[in-house]
Amino acid sequence: MTAGAPGLNAAERVTGQFAQRFHRPPTHLIRAPGRVNLIGEHTDYNEGLVMPLAIDLSLVLAIGARPDRRIAVHSLDLDSDAEFSVSELRNTGSGWAEYLKGTTWALQEHGYELAGWDGVITSDLPIGAGLSSSAALEMATIKAFQIVSGFAWEPIALARIAQSAENNWVGVNSGIMDQMTVAVGKRGSAVRIDCRSLEYHPVALPADVSLVIVDSGTRRGLVDSAYNERRKQCEQAARWFGVRSLRDLDLARLQAQAQDLPAEIFKRARHVVTENARVEMAVAAMQDNDSDRLGAILKEGHASLRDDFAVSRVEIDSLVEIANARPECYGARMTGGGFGGCIVCLVSSASVDGFVDGVQTGYRESTKLESKVYITSAQDGVSAHEVLR
Repeated sequence: MTAGAPGLNAAERVTGQFAQRFHRPPTHLIRAPGRVNLIGEHTDYNEGLVMPLAIDLSLVLAIGARPDRRIAVHSLDLDSDAEFSVSELRNTGSGWAEYLKGTTWALQEHGYELAGWDGVITSDLPIGAGLSSSAALEMATIKAFQIVSGFAWEPIALARIAQSAENNWVGVNSGIMDQMTVAVGKRGSAVRIDCRSLEYHPVALPADVSLVIVDSGTRRGLVDSAYNERRKQCEQAARWFGVRSLRDLDLARLQAQAQDLPAEIFKRARHVVTENARVEMAVAAMQDNDSDRLGAILKEGHASLRDDFAVSRVEIDSLVEIANARPECYGARMTGGGFGGCIVCLVSSASVDGFVDGVQTGYRESTKLESKVYITSAQDGVSAHEVLR
């Protein structure tokens, strides 16, 4: 298997099903990775700093152009179909097809002329776990349109369009981090992204660590959760201090001038300000190949998300505590929007098996819940290749 190519099993499944459903072979296979955020949570929509990485869990899409301007996609995992005309888009309010339609709508809003295509899709990304299954679907959809419609691939501009689909069609006021990571991920590295300028650069992970994602088995719905409320609270804090966003606030001013700021709003702002600083500290630790320092930063990040931003939950806190108590673990924290989903753990590469066994057993005993574990690595962003005839 070549670098960047979809996993053979997934590729074979979507290729075979495409031929069966559409009576012709697909022309291209697209792989769109999920992402895990190492540090920098809820800073992206505050124009701050983040440091995520694209992972080897991914969505795979087989496509072929069609002569009309219709889209027809079958999901193998959901055994569900989405079909609509590019010219007649209607938001029905829920379901995976809205990400397809929303992305189609956003591309046209930005002036792209779109051709039609058929597709078959599968994914090993857990839905709602905070690993950006939605951004993977959005960027895979854009890649499909780029292939059949012939427009230029401009990753930053197209990531912005995918974000617009999520904000304005799906109704989640997310920042740009997820779509940017899927677009520009780099094998072997996390990516430091400035969410104001969208400048980015890879930062190599320490040599002696493995990244372990542990799915708590708990879920949240971003549209119905407090995610949008947290964004409004951050905007309220920025207005209070007369700054464009919390990116422009430092801790000294926050602490000195927040006497009449509601306590809850102060804590939300403190998380964002200190989290931006943690991203820069994490970059320095990684450049020094200092796993202990990086792990300590992850621990601090979780405490801030739990106490100041209030987006954790009992099961997630229990899982983080169990992971951080393991001798194999440098540091762990929740990852994603919050209210459920996964934690990310920085683990000694020589001791991953012992860590996994200990964490799963401890979590089961503590909560009576089962966890799923993904030992992952940093991968390249969305890619496509032609199907050999």
